[in-house]
Amino acid sequence: MLDRLTLDQLRVLVAVAETGSFSAAARRLGRVQSAISQSVQTLEAVLEVQLFARKGKTPQLTEAGRVILAGAQHLIQGAEMLRTRAESIAADIEPELTLAVDAMFPSPVLMASLKALAAEFPCLPVTLFTEGLGGPEQRLRDGVVKLAIYPLMTTRAEDLDAELLTAIPMVPVVAAGHPLAAEHGPLSREQLEPHVQLVLTDRTPLTHNTRGGIFSLRIWRFADLATRLDYLLAGFGWCNMPLHSVEQHIVAGRLHRLRLKETDGFEFPIDVVQARGRRPGRAGRWLLDDLRRRLVINPSPP
Repeated sequence: MLDRLTLDQLRVLVAVAETGSFSAAARRLGRVQSAISQSVQTLEAVLEVQLFARKGKTPQLTEAGRVILAGAQHLIQGAEMLRTRAESIAADIEPELTLAVDAMFPSPVLMASLKALAAEFPCLPVTLFTEGLGGPEQRLRDGVVKLAIYPLMTTRAEDLDAELLTAIPMVPVVAAGHPLAAEHGPLSREQLEPHVQLVLTDRTPLTHNTRGGIFSLRIWRFADLATRLDYLLAGFGWCNMPLHSVEQHIVAGRLHRLRLKETDGFEFPIDVVQARGRRPGRAGRWLLDDLRRRLVINPSPP
């Protein structure tokens, strides 16, 4: 008998419960009162339960009616979401925005853009992965995400489409109490070699043969940027870090910026990467445009 159940009947039930009477529900829905009463009676017959106690002038929900009302509201909300999702897909909006972003990317910029995206596309589900090194590309190749933001130079992949988004300034730093902080002048490789260098390690096989930027003979490896920063602040060693993530620590005197003979910092290019020939939908394009605008307005400090 449940195949005779309709969303219209459920909407009538909700209208009567929320307005407190059949006449008020009729006015809300633009119908005559008799049609509202008939719809409720049909719903009660389909469900084989009494939804309203009709003693007195105001219909009161029965205990069963309160339970059914909650389910009806949930079903109506789900149907509205389904309709909105279908309209979005027809309008070239992704059914879901899935992206992987390198942990080097400035979080405040990403969060601001995602908050704006949620306001612009309130019904759009978003799945976000923050990864390091080959992680974003691995998510992309596994089909888990459709869009990845990371330095393509880390894997040097040639079978993906990429476009430069921004460049992240990287600077060599060490805790203020570390012996290297007391060294004067640009440091040579020989001065760095005896000290522990804190290096990020890849959880994927995509960058295992990459050894760029390693100077020290002693290496400690970390799987994520945040943990490496904790150990950096604790004085375990030195490393190159995104300037935006350590600038406040440098200003506060917790970290010391090193000057190296071979390189005095460098820029890490961040690309927008996707499978060849596949373009993002309208929401993805909107997000990328918003990120570009914010990166121009609030560029990374020199």
